Amino acid sequence: MLGVFLVWYSLREVPIPVIIRYWEASEKSWVILGVFLGLLSHLSRAYRWRFQLEPLGYNIKFGNSIMAVFATYLINYTIPRSGEIARASILTNYEDVPFEKGFGTIVAERIADLIVILTIIVITLFLQFDFIYGFIAEKINPTKIIIAFTGFVVLVLFFFGLMKRSHSKLALKIKGFVSGLIEGALSIFKMKKKWPFIFHTLFIWSMYLLMFYITSLAIKDLQGISTGAVLIGFISASFSIAATSGGIGAYPIAVYLAFSIFGIAKDPAIAFGWIMWASQTLMIIIFGGLSLIYLPIYNRKKSNKSV
Repeated sequence: MLGVFLVWYSLREVPIPVIIRYWEASEKSWVILGVFLGLLSHLSRAYRWRFQLEPLGYNIKFGNSIMAVFATYLINYTIPRSGEIARASILTNYEDVPFEKGFGTIVAERIADLIVILTIIVITLFLQFDFIYGFIAEKINPTKIIIAFTGFVVLVLFFFGLMKRSHSKLALKIKGFVSGLIEGALSIFKMKKKWPFIFHTLFIWSMYLLMFYITSLAIKDLQGISTGAVLIGFISASFSIAATSGGIGAYPIAVYLAFSIFGIAKDPAIAFGWIMWASQTLMIIIFGGLSLIYLPIYNRKKSNKSV
């Protein structure tokens, strides 16, 4: 429902004819290059996954890994995060990897991705601190910001202190969950091919960031936007994908809200958000759909060859 509302809201702010006009005036070569970079990131993700499964004793086919990743993204457009379950199930069906082990590697992978996006946020705050603080200070009294931040830190420390001393079932579950997350994150550094894993993780997010910037060059009104606008726009857009199924409706609004901080006009910002989202979504629909169709065929051919 949220996605539907955000689609309606964004199209009310910038009607479809205006978006089409921006698309017609855009430089398509930049959009195509952006899609290609997105494709590279997904292929790298599929290749990285094999590093996690090898220590568990499973050397899965790269083809199955690729198709499972694309199927994940496509299925996530229906029910949020259902794609991760489907991805682990695909390994169970075609590679005989126990579901819980396959799903465990996906959780560890997401922890690695979370660490990278948090690092990007910290770098952005460091590079754009004066600008961000000045913008917030204009909207909110700095004293209130300090009080709110201090209160948040105190509450977090109090919560963790309470959880550490408590022996209730809820506290034990929370501690077990946090411990599992930490263990999953640290397991990355214990794997045999940890450096290739780290390289692919950095490559994946470099491609994400680069495809965002490259696609923005397709819109003439956005050419020459600042590094700060790109970074904050990228972060905002990244979180929007988790807000609705595949970021539908949320993506262009998130881009607009981030770009508006830098005085970028509403029309090109929302139009870019839709072009960016639509081009990447079309790529997922095509490759994800083909993956779901070809998976049983691919594995039937492989099994016939091994007979």
